[in-house]
Amino acid sequence: MTNELQQYCTAIEEYAKSSFRHCFREAKGKIRHPFIVPGSTYQYELWDWDSWLTDYALSEIADGQDITEYEYGCVLNFLEHQDEEGRIPINITPDKSIFDLVPGKKDNIHKPCLAQHALFLSERTGTAEWLRDTFPSVEKFIGWYENNSRHESGLFFWTNDFAIGVDNDPCTFYRPDGSCGSILLNCLMYKEMLAVSKLAEMLGYVEKASLWAEKAENLKAVIRDKCWDERDGFYYSVDLNLTPVDPDRWLHSGAPRHWNTLLMRVDVWSGFLALWTGIATDEEAERIVEHLTDTRTFWANYGVRSLSRLEKMYLVRKSGNPSCWLGPIWGNVNYLVFEGLLRYGYRDLAKELAEKSVVMFGRDIIKCGEMHEYYDPDTGEGVHNQGFQSWNLLAFNFAKWLETN
Repeated sequence: MTNELQQYCTAIEEYAKSSFRHCFREAKGKIRHPFIVPGSTYQYELWDWDSWLTDYALSEIADGQDITEYEYGCVLNFLEHQDEEGRIPINITPDKSIFDLVPGKKDNIHKPCLAQHALFLSERTGTAEWLRDTFPSVEKFIGWYENNSRHESGLFFWTNDFAIGVDNDPCTFYRPDGSCGSILLNCLMYKEMLAVSKLAEMLGYVEKASLWAEKAENLKAVIRDKCWDERDGFYYSVDLNLTPVDPDRWLHSGAPRHWNTLLMRVDVWSGFLALWTGIATDEEAERIVEHLTDTRTFWANYGVRSLSRLEKMYLVRKSGNPSCWLGPIWGNVNYLVFEGLLRYGYRDLAKELAEKSVVMFGRDIIKCGEMHEYYDPDTGEGVHNQGFQSWNLLAFNFAKWLETN
């Protein structure tokens, strides 16, 4: 490791260790357990995938300090806000929130990462007993998706474009409700089903473990069939917004369509989640990596562009609600792609991505004393929301990995 890179690693580690407790909040109002917020710029806001990915970093940064009450609290608070239908909100605050569930109103709910967070905690502590009483609620949560957000193709879809995480993903943003079989959503759901299976196994529910493992395998097969594009060598979201087949309509009666989805060939970073999840075959992974390392599209000076630079929608600008995912570098994107590369044995490329990430975050910390929410792919300059911590604290994980590999 060069002296410059070590300097950035040190800056990241010192910053993380001195500021990580800004992410902890005590119980307040309708939030009954201590929990994790995205960082000091947030007051009392518990977010779904933010708390999960932030905890990946916090568990490393804490270095033996007991933070489990805050970690467990994230999962338990969400489960306690589940409604009779099985829905869990995306965000919880001590008082009223625009994310509060409304009976009869169709909206997106908590992303399928709750069981993954619970499994992460259970495997680290060696027990899932803390979840035994509420495990049926975890199953009910996934059951809501199965009953309300699954297409005839077997793929899952976002209800609308409200708070989908990758806020302005062109495959969902400004498109008709329920029309996108999102590769992000389906990859998350595959991992979520596997997590439910492993939690069931830890709790001694053998039949449930087998059932959820089978469901995960079935979904993986559907994703491979519907979302893989052999022509481009990439995984895409798919369009579900097709006119129903009408056997009585003479114009179509001679050759009605035999397909129920259409590939949306929009190069969004979430196609790389096929590596992180293990869905891709080894042969597919090789082609996906070729897609990743093309400097005309995704591969940038500081990591992975959230949208290919060749897309007409490509844009790097400051925005919030929705945040800009049309090209800027996001810390969670770099990290999930990094883990996917390691999974398939692309160690040198994973190291290069880790180094790019450390340089980007380290420079920001040295220059500004903190990090930004997302970054310019070419200059590495922070674009928006200085003081953001959240999953950017995964910079610590990058730094520690580089120092030991």
